Amino acid sequence: MILHNLMQWMADTPWSVGLHESRYAYSIVESVHVWTLCVFVGFAVFLDLRLLGFTLKGVPVSQITERILPWTKIAFVLMVISGVLLFFAIPLRTYHNVFFRLKAVLLLIAALNAWVFHNGGMYRRLAEWDTAAATPRAAKLAGAASLALWVAIIFSGRMIAYNWFDCDKPEPALVDVLAGCVR
Repeated sequence: MILHNLMQWMADTPWSVGLHESRYAYSIVESVHVWTLCVFVGFAVFLDLRLLGFTLKGVPVSQITERILPWTKIAFVLMVISGVLLFFAIPLRTYHNVFFRLKAVLLLIAALNAWVFHNGGMYRRLAEWDTAAATPRAAKLAGAASLALWVAIIFSGRMIAYNWFDCDKPEPALVDVLAGCVR
């Protein structure tokens, strides 16, 4: 109930209403979100496919990461900023959207996967396996998990626009629980 009330307050702020009802601002923010998503995920897929051994097998992973990680980080920051703005434009509807909640959970899992890869030892030992004929199993698993997670994140993010489960209409009890509907 507290989060619902916070989202309602946020939705009623002039800033939120102005962003959502703007002729251009919301569309621009949404476009920036999609374009930066393309750059971020494109580079992530490129690295993941290299980890899985499907592309550029002869190129050391360190060379790939050295070249694409700066761009990936910039795209990620812009993607997060634009995503937060999209949330603030329609906070109550988004908060109660089952697909938004799924996307949020998947994003946390993807962040954990990336953190474990970069800080859990695999990336730290990159010098040991950088030019090896086969990528270590843990790196392959991280790459495969990343690919699967980003497919699911993009799918759930796209489904946010289709508000099939709405707190304003009667829904099955499970949907009400998943959406956090207050009845």
